[in-house]
Amino acid sequence: MTAVAEKTNPTEMLIAGRDGAAKGWSNAARADALARLRGMGVPERRDEYWKYTRPDTLTQPEAPTAAVFDGDEAPIFDAVDSLKLVFVDGVFDADASDDLALEGLTIERLATSDSDLHWARDVYGVLETNGQTPVSRPLAALNTALATDGVLIHVSGKVSKPVSMIYNHKSDTSDAILHHCIKLDAGAELTVLESGPAAARLNMVTEVDVADQASFNHVRSQGRDHERRAATHLFARLGTESNFKSFTLTVNGVLTRNEAVIELTGDDAKAHIAGACVGDGEFHHDDTVFITHDAVNCESRQVFKKVLRNGAVGVFQGKILVKAEAQKTDGYQISQSLLLDDDSQFLAKPELEIYADDVICSHGSTSGAIDEDALFYLRARGISHGEATDLLTLSFLAEAVEEIEADALKDVILERLTGWLARRRS
Repeated sequence: MTAVAEKTNPTEMLIAGRDGAAKGWSNAARADALARLRGMGVPERRDEYWKYTRPDTLTQPEAPTAAVFDGDEAPIFDAVDSLKLVFVDGVFDADASDDLALEGLTIERLATSDSDLHWARDVYGVLETNGQTPVSRPLAALNTALATDGVLIHVSGKVSKPVSMIYNHKSDTSDAILHHCIKLDAGAELTVLESGPAAARLNMVTEVDVADQASFNHVRSQGRDHERRAATHLFARLGTESNFKSFTLTVNGVLTRNEAVIELTGDDAKAHIAGACVGDGEFHHDDTVFITHDAVNCESRQVFKKVLRNGAVGVFQGKILVKAEAQKTDGYQISQSLLLDDDSQFLAKPELEIYADDVICSHGSTSGAIDEDALFYLRARGISHGEATDLLTLSFLAEAVEEIEADALKDVILERLTGWLARRRS
């Protein structure tokens, strides 16, 4: 490629000047990802899985400016007893974080881990590479090639308390590329919490390898800084009789795209992924999910609810692929939106692709307004219009929130949702 062509090639412009946290054990995976990225090119609006979401601000060389939200609200999981890992604009902050020692797991920074024979070689970029078929995910390849920080978590037992990753945003031009690898040994258990805006623009990949009979729970809150932009990818591989649960709450952000690619490779595995978002005004939220059933008697659930008003846009693209040998599959997918005015929009693309003959699979997608009969019922009992609307909104979101494993974490999410709705009402 000539020098002139490189200057005008969007992929090369995005790569130029970026240096990842190159380590001996990850260099091969990084080089492979960079070659794949150059072969794919950055995503464009004409790409099938980007036709509902404009990728240009996620792929331009410099991050768009995003004002730092100055609020007095405590981090959402602040009161939860957990091991706290703090990142500031995509860089690990050791002084603000807890001691990384906790029984049943080891934690290392991606930026400083330099062992040539590292367990993460079998995870870093491996699940991401698998997730590139049959749909290309260039931003994930970019991340594997050029990630500058993140954590490597190896879980060997049942961890007594959650690991809480807190992402603080300090610079209005920060451009973070974070990559986490999480490996759970057979029978291990871990809960991961994530919260905070992270940066003006965030590209994050999390790879989770869940071995036989292991259990992984994940609860994430994205919010606060409204002008932020984020593209996240969650790749997971599930072994026999393993359990995987992930829930994401999004309440702010001008552009958020959350992708999840999950492979059920062991018999009797279960994967549940859910999300709830409430958007107001200049808000575009995209959930793109791909679940592959590649083993017998596995269960998957996708439950996504979006509440939109004042021109907000919600997108859901979800697919269940059942391979020929994946008999007795139970796959469920639901995506619904509550449109609180005539200006908002919900775009959905649910898909089933089934090659086995002994399966139970279903999908549904609906959009609607507030139930006027229910609203009248509440108003007739002395509840104001705004409070009644908020109650019905919370009821609508309840099915997604119920996917959270721990009751205490459900309460935290509902409390934050209630507060957000009350502030918007006032």
